[in-house]
Amino acid sequence: MAASNDNIGPDEPLRLVDAVRYGFPHGGMTLSGLRKEAKRGRLAVERIAGKDFTTLRAIEEMRRLCHVQRRAPGSGSGRSGSISERASASPMLPGSFSTAASISPRDALLAKLSKRKSA
Repeated sequence: MAASNDNIGPDEPLRLVDAVRYGFPHGGMTLSGLRKEAKRGRLAVERIAGKDFTTLRAIEEMRRLCHVQRRAPGSGSGRSGSISERASASPMLPGSFSTAASISPRDALLAKLSKRKSA
């Protein structure tokens, strides 16, 4: 059952177990996960009377710090410019590629033989 955080302010201290429930109402995070993020320095935690507390605002900040940046593709078509620039220059769709026009094997053999004759 999902928890509702309607009555909890963004700066209200929550025990970590409650922070998991209210900060991640659909699951996906555990108490040990929040503790790991606190040890890594990405989650602000207050220790009061030996108990760890955090806030929903601190969880939002942790999520911002944990955001994974999109990486540039490792390979591609080698074309530069925006998609709209390429679309106006070429009828190819984004993601498609082409190779250099090749000659048939027969034509390649004939070209090789004609080189030998002239040499």
